[in-house]
Amino acid sequence: MFERFTEQARHSVVLAQDEARRLRHGYIGTEHLLLGLLAIGDGVAARTLEQLGVDLETARTDVARAIGVGHDRLGEADAEALRALGIDLDEVRRRVEEEFGPRALDWPTMTCRRGPRAPTGRIPFTPRAKKVLELALRKGHADA
Repeated sequence: MFERFTEQARHSVVLAQDEARRLRHGYIGTEHLLLGLLAIGDGVAARTLEQLGVDLETARTDVARAIGVGHDRLGEADAEALRALGIDLDEVRRRVEEEFGPRALDWPTMTCRRGPRAPTGRIPFTPRAKKVLELALRKGHADA
């Protein structure tokens, strides 16, 4: 399907996937597609949204507040125990990613009958996100 999108549209989908990973979500939803459009910065959609007062950082904050951020493998009790020892998990993640790159601490989230397996790099789209992409593709062909 994506081969029929413009290069910029494909790039916004890649950025949406990055946004989902950043929020540690195991799916790409319409909220991630919106963030991907805003992350492009110089696209028509981003400029239009910015004229309406929607910017990337505010949208990221709003999405995180509305939907939440995915959890690390450690639970809150683990994080609290580490905090009692003076270890800040967010700071550890920041430093590791600074040294080794984004998502360096991410664990595989895909499972099969034999247990966890390495992620393929693909995150599934929600049904609504698939519909949005399908409608965008149809609209693009109608305009052509």
